[in-house]
Amino acid sequence: MDLQGFLLRARVLKLYRQALRAARKAPHDSRAELKQVIKQEMENNRDCKDRQKIRFLISEGTERLKGLTEMLGMQGHC
Repeated sequence: MDLQGFLLRARVLKLYRQALRAARKAPHDSRAELKQVIKQEMENNRDCKDRQKIRFLISEGTERLKGLTEMLGMQGHC
């Protein structure tokens, strides 16, 4: 893996950790389902090698995380 690949992987993992942390702030009855959705989204794209698509997915994930944190009343935590 070259440096650019390493850095993309690091960004993906950071986004994943942030999303799982945000899920812990969800109401208890929907927390497990939210975590499962997050894990499934990551798993669906696990084998993606196209760096442009990975960048797009990171951008899309960041926006979705921003929406989630706003919905959960956690502005400024990401």
